[in-house]
Amino acid sequence: MKRIQPQTTPEFREVVYTPDHWELLKKLREKAVELLRIFVDNGLNAYVHGSIARGDVWRGSDIDVFIPDTIPSYIIETILEKHGIKPYERVIIMATPSSTPKAYIILDQEERESVSFPLLKLKPREYEFYRFGGVLGYNGILEGKRVPGVNKSLIFIDPTIKGHYELPVKGFEEYVARRLDISIETVLERERVLTRRSSIGRTGVFIKYYLASDETFEDALRELSRENSMLRRMLSTK
Repeated sequence: MKRIQPQTTPEFREVVYTPDHWELLKKLREKAVELLRIFVDNGLNAYVHGSIARGDVWRGSDIDVFIPDTIPSYIIETILEKHGIKPYERVIIMATPSSTPKAYIILDQEERESVSFPLLKLKPREYEFYRFGGVLGYNGILEGKRVPGVNKSLIFIDPTIKGHYELPVKGFEEYVARRLDISIETVLERERVLTRRSSIGRTGVFIKYYLASDETFEDALRELSRENSMLRRMLSTK
């Protein structure tokens, strides 16, 4: 897989989307809105984040549906089951020792479609991580909206009628923070993490645990906490 390199040249650029690009965006959003709808219809907040929210999609774009609220996992899984959606894999991921553990329900073998939600309450900074990449809800997708955000190459994407404007985050951190209404600390942290990944490859995560078919996310989290003091401390203070 080709490693994505952060952009370092301070350059503004306009990108005009082709008819094929608009068609791909439409197809990906049609799939995304089907997933969003089943949660919204059940009274849950659900969003897509990343390129589908921004509009700068490509054929490898993922459909990442995120539910920001702390909800018992059986509710999420029951909703999916009612709509005939069977998980391909279920994973607990804790990116760093201080990160909130999150549940990921992978829906396909290629891991292109997923539903994720926090297993404990998210920290304010973690909400900003999603806004950094661009996040959009069900109604926004239906209305054809696109939102600004930063891609994995550390390029700020600013949607336009014809496509988008882009500029590198490096050197424009304060501007990006203002445009996304997030803290400069969040921008600098994401810049540091993505730059490090580009230079040495994927650095792994603190915890990545694949659930057995008969495990619940909550039971697995408790079991993991027995051997992990950081996670145990989080659970004790929730």
